[in-house]
Amino acid sequence: MDKIITTGKFKDKPPFRDSNSAVVPAKVMCHNCSKLKIFLGALAFSFFAKGFSGSYMKSMSSQIERRFEISSSIFGIIDGSFELGNLMVMVLVSYLGPRVHRPKVIAVGCLIMSLGAFLSVMPQFLMGRYNYERIAVTVDNSSSSVSACSPAPSVGHSVSDATETPSTMKNSGCEKTSNSYLWLFVLMGNLLRGIGEAPVMPLGVSYIDDFSKEENSAFYIGLVRSSGMFGPTLGFLLGSFCASLWVDIGVVDIDAININPKDTRWVGAWWLGLLICGAVNFIASLPFFFLPYSLIKEGEDENPKKISHLPVQGDHCKTDPPAQPQLKFSEAVKDFLPTLKKLFGNPVFLVYVFLTILQYNSLVGLITYETKFMEQQFNVSVAKAIFLVGVILLPITILGMFLGGYLIKKFKLHVTGMAKFACISFIVAYLLNLLYFMCNCEVLQLAGLTVPYSGFKQLSSPKNSFTASCNADCSCKMDQWDPVCGDNGITYMTACFAGCKSSTGMGKNMVFHNCSCVEGHEDGHGNASAVLGQCQRESCTKAFPYFLALQTACAFILALGGTPTYMIMFRSVSPDLKSFAVGIETLGGRILGGLPAPIYFGALIDETCLKWGTKSCGGSGSCRIYDTKAFRNVYLGLIAGLRAGCCVLYMVLCVLIMRRFKRDDKEITDIKNAEETINKESVTVNKKEVLPGSKTSEESEETYM
Repeated sequence: MDKIITTGKFKDKPPFRDSNSAVVPAKVMCHNCSKLKIFLGALAFSFFAKGFSGSYMKSMSSQIERRFEISSSIFGIIDGSFELGNLMVMVLVSYLGPRVHRPKVIAVGCLIMSLGAFLSVMPQFLMGRYNYERIAVTVDNSSSSVSACSPAPSVGHSVSDATETPSTMKNSGCEKTSNSYLWLFVLMGNLLRGIGEAPVMPLGVSYIDDFSKEENSAFYIGLVRSSGMFGPTLGFLLGSFCASLWVDIGVVDIDAININPKDTRWVGAWWLGLLICGAVNFIASLPFFFLPYSLIKEGEDENPKKISHLPVQGDHCKTDPPAQPQLKFSEAVKDFLPTLKKLFGNPVFLVYVFLTILQYNSLVGLITYETKFMEQQFNVSVAKAIFLVGVILLPITILGMFLGGYLIKKFKLHVTGMAKFACISFIVAYLLNLLYFMCNCEVLQLAGLTVPYSGFKQLSSPKNSFTASCNADCSCKMDQWDPVCGDNGITYMTACFAGCKSSTGMGKNMVFHNCSCVEGHEDGHGNASAVLGQCQRESCTKAFPYFLALQTACAFILALGGTPTYMIMFRSVSPDLKSFAVGIETLGGRILGGLPAPIYFGALIDETCLKWGTKSCGGSGSCRIYDTKAFRNVYLGLIAGLRAGCCVLYMVLCVLIMRRFKRDDKEITDIKNAEETINKESVTVNKKEVLPGSKTSEESEETYM
């Protein structure tokens, strides 16, 4: 039978006193602390899981565009579906937060994220093998040489795939036109991921803030968020690895592939990482099923009357958990509008929401198309760009977020200090951001598009000036993209447009010779040749390290002020509205930032495309080459414009906070000064009254005890 004992009968661990000098059993306090630590660990891992899958999805933007032959704006819709999923449940989840079992709701959310990841993989198993654009060449029967330039339309052997004939590829491609809409599976999977992630942030953060000390809350939240940033880091690293693998790995002979990861037609194993993401999200859900509805606030204890009579069986301490309040839906709906009105009646919170929206727009647009920008601007492969983001930029961001939370705890910054710190750090980062425009890079020299066929007469219209007198008799197809780099440093859309009439080697090592359009630049001397792939741009490659260093500095400074900015919201709303405020802030950022940003960023980037790919049955595919100068101006210009608005709102926010909390700061300062004065006086009095060899009052009490 259970025994009823008092606190004095815990003999294995002595009782200790809390902040109110009340005797607290060590077992109860340690049990409560362990539950909070378990929740912190579980929430950090759930942040890791959602960041892991989210960053992986961002890193696969180019791969998904090429696999499904869609434009950047269509991928923006896919990416925005995640935010749409958040929108569907975010308000309800955050409003009902304190009234529901928060750990279990977070667990269900993680399971839904897992389901979404697995659903996104389905198209890979429903589609046929990926067939990239390749030029058909004529085989010389007397030798192994092949010719890209032929007076008659190209017929015969295709050098690109030894397992399929051109007719087979054409028929199979046209029979599978329905595959063009299989990207809807990815969209629906992303939508589910958004629904599942909705409860993690508002419920998790409010749970920590409710049951931890006020001075520890910012540090815990910063610790969880910074720990969660390891997810995006590993997500980008996984994306880099998968992007370097061929999409149909294990099914086709890799040696038969004529392109490399730097080619704009390359598609990595985008589906492989999603399987891993789904498994990680499933594991993240498990701990939350075993956590209680509520905890005792850190540093405090239950009602002393309940503690003095604890039912104990053996060596195990049992406490009855607080009863979960019954939630009435009608009352919740009735209180919704007044609560919302009260929240938006707070000018500090209102400005904070507008600031969050602009920051979401700039951040989502930056991350979504960052690897594409690096690839097109600095001539690096997508796999390398993803790797650098994961290895350099995200760890620096983690360090900045952790250090920001640590500085708040170290210097015990009040809300006014947080606002000033966040404002200054953002303005400094913005000024550094303007230096991005100095990283110039030349446009790819593509014959007939960005540079003319020098020395040859153009035979086609200015918009499609790929045909010149040097390749007029080659019967080249305008809808093909299989670039070659000539000895003259100019890229040609295909070997046919370069006028190449012979070749040596096979596969990736094939070299074309007797290229009539290249010879014009060589003044007719030498055996002008061309190799597969685009020409390298040396100046772009040299400028890349400077761009990366500048971006690293900006990321660190922005992250440094991230945690103080986030804590402003918690300190500017009443405690009962914290969970709802997090939900509204996240909702505003998602619906007006995360949802439209990938779409309009993608649509404007599409306008800078110089050459679109062609689907097997006609129609435009994904973009093959961009105008790098226009791309840079659009991409960096949008980010700079949005962040300029953020700077203005930061200054407005600082003014409002200083006006609102100025008296509180003054009272806190006066209280601290008074306490210091009293302590100094008491120390002085004690020194005067205590005689040599006598005992102090504290020593006497210890002796008496």
